[in-house]
Amino acid sequence: MLENLIIRAEKPEDYKKTEWMAMRSFWNKYFPGATEHFLIRIIRESKDYVPEISRIAELDGKIVGAVYYTKAWIIDGDKKHEIVTFGPLAVEPTLEGNDIGGALMRETIKLAKEAGIAGIALMGEPYYYPRFGFERGAKYGITDLNGNSFDALMCLPLCDDFSNIKGKLIESADFDKLEDETKLAEINKEFPKYRRVKVQDGFMQIFEQHLGVVETIKEDTYMVRYWELLIPAKAEDGLKKELKEGSDVQFIWDHKGESRIVKVFRNMLDNNEISDYEG
Repeated sequence: MLENLIIRAEKPEDYKKTEWMAMRSFWNKYFPGATEHFLIRIIRESKDYVPEISRIAELDGKIVGAVYYTKAWIIDGDKKHEIVTFGPLAVEPTLEGNDIGGALMRETIKLAKEAGIAGIALMGEPYYYPRFGFERGAKYGITDLNGNSFDALMCLPLCDDFSNIKGKLIESADFDKLEDETKLAEINKEFPKYRRVKVQDGFMQIFEQHLGVVETIKEDTYMVRYWELLIPAKAEDGLKKELKEGSDVQFIWDHKGESRIVKVFRNMLDNNEISDYEG
């Protein structure tokens, strides 16, 4: 973890900076653009927000991470058990690989346990959260609202009698406000414009990989623009003929070794008037 990283409660003067960081964190990850900065604003105004265990990460005076908790419930017939869920968990994209998200999770899990919260449930990335003790909800008889169970539905028991809690996971009704596209468009005007990218039709979920643009080529090394960074990368076999300066690429960012370009794609959106990946 970064030596100067501070995990603390959010203050009103942090709000806009945190939203901007979260927007960058999720930009073009699930679909063109992002909505997480809007979600944060919804959560802060919600009666179900749990600020006591929500935290931001600060590095040298800059907001570089955040996680927000809200109340959630497990419903089993006429039984209703209150727990919490969280999201978004956001990290400044140019500082990925420094365990900022991990520091936020470890601290807030500790705070939730100290607060006497029975457990945490979420719909999240199944490759990431098990390292903090999360397990499939199916193990505890926990499903989504429709009774379905899948890898992304996970939970973390925080008390001894959590085994007595089972049923359907219900999240805050305020999350439905995220569907207000008019409000999202208004909020977006408050932030810098970034290039929206569409790699494929439907849900993208680009998390273990990244999107970038080849800026320069030096022999067999491709300098990929990713936000404010230029990341040197090699091309996987068969891609070199397709690559040129300006190519949109999908790449694996290896923070300690050699980054690799794994796909060359055409942006399905015609939005060249919007600035590139950099902030």
